[in-house]
Amino acid sequence: MPARARLTRSAVALTVAMTAGTAALLTGCGPLTPTANGTTSPAAGPGAGSASPAPASVINGTATNGLTISDGTRYVVMNGTRIDFGTAVRDLAWSPDGSRAAFVDGSGDLVVSHPDGTGRTVVAHNPGGVNWSHPTWQVAPADTADGVPAKDNLIFTSGSGSTAVLETIGATAVGGTPKKLGLNGYGGEANSTPPQSGNVWPDAAGQHGSSVYANAANGEVYLRDDNLRQQGGVLAPGSEPALAPTDDGHVVFVRSVAGHDHLFLAAGGTKSAVKDLTPNATTDYTEPAWSPDGSTVAARTPDGIVTLKVDGAQPVKVSGYTGLPAYRG
Repeated sequence: MPARARLTRSAVALTVAMTAGTAALLTGCGPLTPTANGTTSPAAGPGAGSASPAPASVINGTATNGLTISDGTRYVVMNGTRIDFGTAVRDLAWSPDGSRAAFVDGSGDLVVSHPDGTGRTVVAHNPGGVNWSHPTWQVAPADTADGVPAKDNLIFTSGSGSTAVLETIGATAVGGTPKKLGLNGYGGEANSTPPQSGNVWPDAAGQHGSSVYANAANGEVYLRDDNLRQQGGVLAPGSEPALAPTDDGHVVFVRSVAGHDHLFLAAGGTKSAVKDLTPNATTDYTEPAWSPDGSTVAARTPDGIVTLKVDGAQPVKVSGYTGLPAYRG
């Protein structure tokens, strides 16, 4: 089914219960120490799986909603506390059911772990001389009627700027070798082949293997369909796109307006229905992430994490901790 047709159909909510009891299994670790940006971070603790208390003003918005925040250190804010993953955590992303975490570790390798950082597996070793970033999970059930196999993959960016490419690998691989992700245009459209380099910030979601990404060279956001055949095309000018998990095709992305980064919503994945979610922005809103039910977007600001309803509500600051927001299903 073409992405354009599928991304405009009515939403089917994908709400997966958050794994219960994780915080209760975690033990305490070292004290908090000040950081350069005025927040606090814990001193070195006993390793993966340990937890550290932190002031409510820093982590107060993560206790009950599945929101997590990573900042490139070994500590991840989640479940109203701070978890020591035992290694640096860059660009943390969650599998749709919340049972697995994917990130780039301190060695630049692509890693999958349990939700508390234990059980780490190096899916792929970075070959050196290249930066890997922003992994995302492409998970979809098999379509037996059309002979489409199930998907359990990771898509990520390899490189930076105009030379960056999207690569993919099976999420259960151990020391595997990623391959370049295919990017084809919509059939029947002239000059529709998307750029093959400069592609960054992939985000996959939904039941059909769909994804979005941005191109650093031309400043456009692209849709990518990977169901019966792989195809895609331009959605809108912008960057840092996130695809709603609810199969309604909603895409939120960042676009600069009057000196600030705003959040925009492309409803149903269509060019004609683009709305500024932060029209009165007096700060920068970046790195958006969808809640599992598709009703809320979390975003990073210079002062911490905010959330906002996509129905037009004003942003609400939920954490003074500065980092990359992500929702664990």
